[in-house]
Amino acid sequence: MTDAPDIRNSSEEERRKYIKDRYPCIADCDMCGLCTVFHGKDAEAAYDDYIQGIRTFAEVSDDFKR
Repeated sequence: MTDAPDIRNSSEEERRKYIKDRYPCIADCDMCGLCTVFHGKDAEAAYDDYIQGIRTFAEVSDDFKR
Protein backbone atom coordinates (compact mmCIF):
# COMPACT_ATOMS: atom_id res chain seq x y z
CA MET A 1 0.00 0.00 0.00
CA THR A 2 1.29 3.43 -0.87
CA ASP A 3 1.53 6.29 1.59
CA ALA A 4 -1.60 8.32 2.24
CA PRO A 5 -1.98 11.32 -0.06
CA ASP A 6 -0.91 14.53 1.62
CA ILE A 7 -3.84 16.83 2.42
CA ARG A 8 -2.00 19.83 0.93
CA ASN A 9 -1.63 18.44 -2.57
CA SER A 10 -4.43 15.93 -3.09
CA SER A 11 -8.12 16.18 -3.79
CA GLU A 12 -10.93 15.04 -1.55
CA GLU A 13 -11.72 12.28 -4.04
CA GLU A 14 -8.11 11.01 -4.00
CA ARG A 15 -8.18 10.83 -0.22
CA ARG A 16 -11.61 9.12 -0.19
CA LYS A 17 -10.38 6.52 -2.70
CA TYR A 18 -7.27 5.90 -0.60
CA ILE A 19 -9.40 5.18 2.50
CA LYS A 20 -11.81 2.94 0.55
CA ASP A 21 -8.90 1.00 -0.96
CA ARG A 22 -6.97 0.72 2.31
CA TYR A 23 -9.94 -0.30 4.46
CA PRO A 24 -12.40 -2.14 2.21
CA CYS A 25 -15.65 -3.26 3.77
CA ILE A 26 -16.14 -6.98 3.20
CA ALA A 27 -19.68 -6.89 4.66
CA ASP A 28 -18.89 -9.59 7.20
CA CYS A 29 -18.34 -7.82 10.49
CA ASP A 30 -17.59 -11.03 12.37
CA MET A 31 -14.65 -11.73 10.04
CA CYS A 32 -13.32 -8.23 9.44
CA GLY A 33 -13.45 -6.21 12.64
CA LEU A 34 -12.72 -2.82 11.03
CA CYS A 35 -15.88 -1.27 12.47
CA THR A 36 -14.71 -2.34 15.93
CA VAL A 37 -11.32 -0.74 15.36
CA PHE A 38 -13.05 2.46 14.27
CA HIS A 39 -15.38 2.49 17.30
CA GLY A 40 -18.51 1.46 15.40
CA LYS A 41 -17.91 3.67 12.37
CA ASP A 42 -17.06 2.66 8.86
CA ALA A 43 -13.63 3.76 7.64
CA GLU A 44 -14.98 6.64 5.56
CA ALA A 45 -16.80 8.13 8.56
CA ALA A 46 -13.82 7.52 10.84
CA TYR A 47 -11.44 9.30 8.45
CA ASP A 48 -13.82 12.11 7.50
CA ASP A 49 -11.48 14.82 8.86
CA TYR A 50 -8.70 13.42 6.68
CA ILE A 51 -10.93 13.13 3.62
CA GLN A 52 -12.12 16.73 4.13
CA GLY A 53 -8.50 17.92 4.45
CA ILE A 54 -8.87 19.05 8.06
CA ARG A 55 -6.32 16.72 9.67
CA THR A 56 -3.60 14.44 8.29
CA PHE A 57 -3.98 10.70 7.93
CA ALA A 58 -1.53 10.18 10.82
CA GLU A 59 -3.44 12.55 13.11
CA VAL A 60 -6.73 10.74 12.53
CA SER A 61 -5.05 7.33 12.83
CA ASP A 62 -3.72 8.34 16.25
CA ASP A 63 -7.34 8.62 17.46
CA PHE A 64 -7.74 4.88 17.00
CA LYS A 65 -4.48 3.73 18.59
CA ARG A 66 -5.84 4.23 22.10
